[in-house]
Amino acid sequence: MQVIYVEKALRHHPRVLRIINRFQQPEIIYCDHYREVFNRKAQNFRLQKQNPALLLAEKPGHRVLSTPKGFGIGGIENYYFSHMLNCLYDCRYCFLQGMYPSAHYVVFVNYEDFMHDIRNQIAQYPDKTVYFFSGYDADSLAYEPVTGFLAEFLPFFAEQSRAFFELRTKSANVNALLKTKPLKNVVVAFSFTPSLISEQVEHKVPSVAKRIASLKLLADAGWSIGLRFDPLIYANHYQELYAQLLEDIFIHLNVASIHSVSVGPLRFPVKMYDKLLALYPEDRLLAHPLQRRNHIYTYREDKEEAMKQFLLQHLQKYLPKTLLFECQAS
Repeated sequence: MQVIYVEKALRHHPRVLRIINRFQQPEIIYCDHYREVFNRKAQNFRLQKQNPALLLAEKPGHRVLSTPKGFGIGGIENYYFSHMLNCLYDCRYCFLQGMYPSAHYVVFVNYEDFMHDIRNQIAQYPDKTVYFFSGYDADSLAYEPVTGFLAEFLPFFAEQSRAFFELRTKSANVNALLKTKPLKNVVVAFSFTPSLISEQVEHKVPSVAKRIASLKLLADAGWSIGLRFDPLIYANHYQELYAQLLEDIFIHLNVASIHSVSVGPLRFPVKMYDKLLALYPEDRLLAHPLQRRNHIYTYREDKEEAMKQFLLQHLQKYLPKTLLFECQAS
């Protein structure tokens, strides 16, 4: 990391100092608020993605939010929080490219405020388990050596008996989890597309084989595993590709280790899709004929349904239907 922006109020924050010390002589630039840098006009997301800066900031509010409708793995009360904005990976279907004006990484260092808000959310439902999701605005594990996110939040959730926590990731870096005793209320959820598709649209992401090896290590260590086939990506022979992916996973994974499996469609909000087309006009995924339905672009309805039904039916060869969840496009 060559350039690190730091909000002036945080220049002596111990977490900021620890993160800075992980890099060799970065240029430190102080600012009043991270948005001065992050929200500048006329930024080129595609160019910045090649050499992003790091912004260390405080998130003052709106730290714990309700998940989008149709997002969940069986809980009634579902919330997400993001200690970080933007991702190390460069998946062509990722909505972040159309949502944010900048590709710079933002790390919010006021972890204690997030924890306070999570406790308050739990307290609102004294008779329910409240579900919390990390990995919506950034990969949960990929930047762990820098952020120390797991080192702080796993002990926190270990004390929250009425909370359930999902870490969603494409990372193969699971060392921090392997050093920690598995928690019954934490699931590590790995996102997958078939290898051939991943190589074409999931840039900088560890290979499918490496991710499978990592989830096996975690499962063998006692961690609960989630499988996330979201989004489903179409190819002419998608049946063969997804069938092979499932075989590769379940050869190495005992069903007893699986907490949940979710399947979801490809979807681009209209404004984000237009931005992505402008960024990557030559991309094959974006050039595929998509249909506008409501406020999103997605595959034609019959094609989307055929893919979903194929995968759901094929999954039931390996595990019970009770473990399967559908994420909706709305």
